Amino acid sequence: MTSQVSSPVEQTDDPEKRADDAQKARSRPDGETVVGGQLPPGEGGEKEVRRLDRVIIRFAGDSGDGMQLTGDRFTSETASFGNDLSTLPNFPAEIRAPAGTLPGVSSFQLHFADHDILTPGDAPNVLVAMNPAALKANIGDVPRGGEVIVNTDEFAKRAMAKVGYETSPLEDGSLDGYQVHPVPLTTLTIEALKEFGLSRKEAERSKNMFALGLLSWMYHRPTEGTESFLRSKFAKKPQIAEANIAAFRAGWNFGETTEDFAVSYEVAPAGSAFPTGTYRNISGNLALSYGLITASRQADLPLFLGSYPITPASDILHELSKHKNFGVRTFQAEDEIAGIGAALGAAFGGSLAVTTTSGPGVALKSETIGLAVSLELPLLIVDIQRGGPSTGLPTKTEQADLLQAMYGRNGEAPVPVVAPRTPADCFDAALEAARIALAYRTPVFLLSDGYLANGSEPWRIPDLDELPDLRVQFATAPNHTTEDGAEVFWPYKRDPKTLARPWAVPGTPGLEHRIGGIEKQDGTGNISYDPANHDFMVRTRQAKVDGVEVPDLAVDDPDGAQTLVLGWGSTYGPITAAVRRLRKEGLPIAQAHLRHVNPFPRNLGEVLGRYRKVVVPEMNLGQLATLIRARYLVDAHSYNQVNGMPFKAEQLASALKEAIND
Repeated sequence: MTSQVSSPVEQTDDPEKRADDAQKARSRPDGETVVGGQLPPGEGGEKEVRRLDRVIIRFAGDSGDGMQLTGDRFTSETASFGNDLSTLPNFPAEIRAPAGTLPGVSSFQLHFADHDILTPGDAPNVLVAMNPAALKANIGDVPRGGEVIVNTDEFAKRAMAKVGYETSPLEDGSLDGYQVHPVPLTTLTIEALKEFGLSRKEAERSKNMFALGLLSWMYHRPTEGTESFLRSKFAKKPQIAEANIAAFRAGWNFGETTEDFAVSYEVAPAGSAFPTGTYRNISGNLALSYGLITASRQADLPLFLGSYPITPASDILHELSKHKNFGVRTFQAEDEIAGIGAALGAAFGGSLAVTTTSGPGVALKSETIGLAVSLELPLLIVDIQRGGPSTGLPTKTEQADLLQAMYGRNGEAPVPVVAPRTPADCFDAALEAARIALAYRTPVFLLSDGYLANGSEPWRIPDLDELPDLRVQFATAPNHTTEDGAEVFWPYKRDPKTLARPWAVPGTPGLEHRIGGIEKQDGTGNISYDPANHDFMVRTRQAKVDGVEVPDLAVDDPDGAQTLVLGWGSTYGPITAAVRRLRKEGLPIAQAHLRHVNPFPRNLGEVLGRYRKVVVPEMNLGQLATLIRARYLVDAHSYNQVNGMPFKAEQLASALKEAIND
């Protein structure tokens, strides 16, 4: 699931405009505006408006309750309003898990603020629980004093017994430490939709829109975008569209008029937290898709995707298939091996070639990746990592494919590895992976993960002059003169700086050459079994990867700390949030984050040597820490988890505090 994107919005540093935006957010669905933080007289009485700097909301229900759509819409309106945000969708692997059971619970968490934030938050301030299973699965994460909105219609004895409630948690005092709002969401939704003549089952489906309307009132979210979205989504079923809009408005009006919700909340736009520019809400997979399209345009090459559907990478195939107008060709193959085989063929034919997958697919693609190493052709292998091994946890996140990307092929088959750090950064990481692949004629791994793929955040749309020039020169003429004076083409005659071989498009007159998986003779590309030549070619391919130019590792160390926390990939947000917490407490700690995992930045060894202790948090059992220890003989301390969820900032802060004080 990806977040629905909002229309681009312009960020401004003008406080008067931000105040005007906040005022517009309090507009009622019928067009009347709530003035000065108070409701108009006679419409539910005057209600208090509290201003907050940040809020964490979690929607939870059955996988068929529309929690992902509800979260997506709340996120889109929050992005268009100008808040900084970060999201965490969490859903079952089954297409339709058993209703009312704990394994079937689907949730969507959104953290939004008036300042720069980095994570979807550790604990929700507000939980919307659509049934007993959703309540039981999530209440442990809600801090005491948090708000819990419960759909009381679903708390029948049978539904509660299904998840182990012997008595109703709404009546037995187990929720006394929370601000509980019992709301008969189903009943209210059915009542609001009477005029549409829908069956009870059809009307019940709109209860998520009632909940969305209620939360939109509570946090003064804009409403126009959601109504437009619903009309567009159900354009072929206008009655259903209007019913959903009616449920949405009913939820908004319920919040306004009921006495149970005496307070609503304002979170102002982030404003100066962002550089001035045009922003949109974007998920990691969508940003990666846009990055691939942009790379193909900047390289002036057609984009070819050879792929087989696999969670959580399938969204990239879905998105790229929509963009034939940009010269994108997508091929859904019958299996993983065929997908990468077609992509490698497209690379030979002169395309920017990509294959997308997750860990199980990488295992199947490994032989063809080795072939791409041998052929020395540009190929992007996009691995959206998930929990493993084998089929593992399709909808949960992990970082456990790093060693597979580094070494998961037979023979010496080195491949550069690039890892994005945030959902929006997936765009830049795609451009960087394409740069390396095209310049050095090599396959490149791009290691994202489920947390980044499905999460979303604001993304500043770059100006064209900010994008790199990725154009390449194809070979067009013979490049070698033989002893008898003949002009011939040597496919493995290398660029002295990059060690890249020439890229000759098939059919170019005079540039006919062999390709295949058997070892090549240096220069000519002829089949060679010569031991000395094989040794030379192996070392040359390794030297090419080792020589990839990457920026030096930047270190954030304002206090001259003795402890360094080193991360890679999606741990960036939780690590940075934890570091901020520790520095507020006056504890010195340094932070560095790797985008390039192979080759490492040139200065990494020098950086590691400056610190008494190095801590490496990873969502695996210590794979980067193992590489660091082996390469630099540094006692890197691994801090890890493999529970399918991202780190929490407080959890990391506690672990790092122990490391500092040890």
